[in-house]
Amino acid sequence: MNKFLRLLREKSILLLDGAMGTNLFSKGLGSGDAPELWNLTKADIIREHYRSFIEVGSDLILTNSFGGNFYRLGLHNQENNIYDINFEGAKLLVSEIKKSGKDIVAAGSLGPTGEILEPNGTLKIEDAAEAYAIQAMALKDGGADVIWIETISSIEEATAAVMGAKNTNLPIVLTMSIDSNGRTMMGVAPSEISNIQSQLPCKPTAFGANCGIGSAEVIAAVINMQKENELNSTAPILVAKANCGIPEWLNGQICYSGTPELMATYTAMAIDAGVRLIGGCCGTTPKHVAAMRHTIDTHTKSSKPTIEEIESKLGKLSTGARAQMQGDITKLGGAANQRSPRKRKRLRKNN
Repeated sequence: MNKFLRLLREKSILLLDGAMGTNLFSKGLGSGDAPELWNLTKADIIREHYRSFIEVGSDLILTNSFGGNFYRLGLHNQENNIYDINFEGAKLLVSEIKKSGKDIVAAGSLGPTGEILEPNGTLKIEDAAEAYAIQAMALKDGGADVIWIETISSIEEATAAVMGAKNTNLPIVLTMSIDSNGRTMMGVAPSEISNIQSQLPCKPTAFGANCGIGSAEVIAAVINMQKENELNSTAPILVAKANCGIPEWLNGQICYSGTPELMATYTAMAIDAGVRLIGGCCGTTPKHVAAMRHTIDTHTKSSKPTIEEIESKLGKLSTGARAQMQGDITKLGGAANQRSPRKRKRLRKNN
């Protein structure tokens, strides 16, 4: 049986890893560099990164392949090395897991292309899907147990990524980034993320939210996703992988404000919200994940967090996130809350 599916049956909660990019910055990765290239050029550092999360108790670790697709690697003139970069990223992780003797899932990470897909942009869904298929198959060949699609902003890109990942016949997880007043950058609300699952080329095993603007927004998002499914009498397997606090510019670099104690509190709230796959995104170090491990091992599930509890412990929610939790349709924003195609094109330049 597939290891990921087996662990989901055996454990009520799976602890994920922390950040890739921000942790590699501390090991010498430069701004604008492609961390995926280190799979080939600095394999020892990537092995060390993987080991750091193995040692603190992660049940699932993502491969160093977030930007390993044709469009992202093309910015670094590495289009001809896509297969090797992704294959090695997975192979290095599988090797470290095997050495540890622990039962840990290797998750093949697929991030966004950095392009805007039709109809709001020029990239065709079929072309994006082909790029994702090449990347996903390399990750499978390297030993990945699940294809982990993360930090997606549009329904079109989610469709393309799932279409490409489907070719591997591995389980698929999909997470989107809630970072614009309770929605993704492209205007997708948590309820829509929940609803599109049955419309995708194949239904992901789990879905949820990652990255974004802090743990409070991620907790609100997964509660809203769950609420949507409860209306249809379904119980989804939810994912929460929040950033470690809020990014701050200090001494010439971006730092994240979240403490291990904050991430432990976020973990407890995620458990109370019914989330089964819990980890940290940008800024989350092994020290934070160790605190999260302790919470998972000791916390007794309680009632679902309220808006007041979330804000008192994790930080203020956006107006959109609050409105969705309250079911106040007069404040949800609708199409007005979504970005225009012109605004989307401007945002594209900053990716």
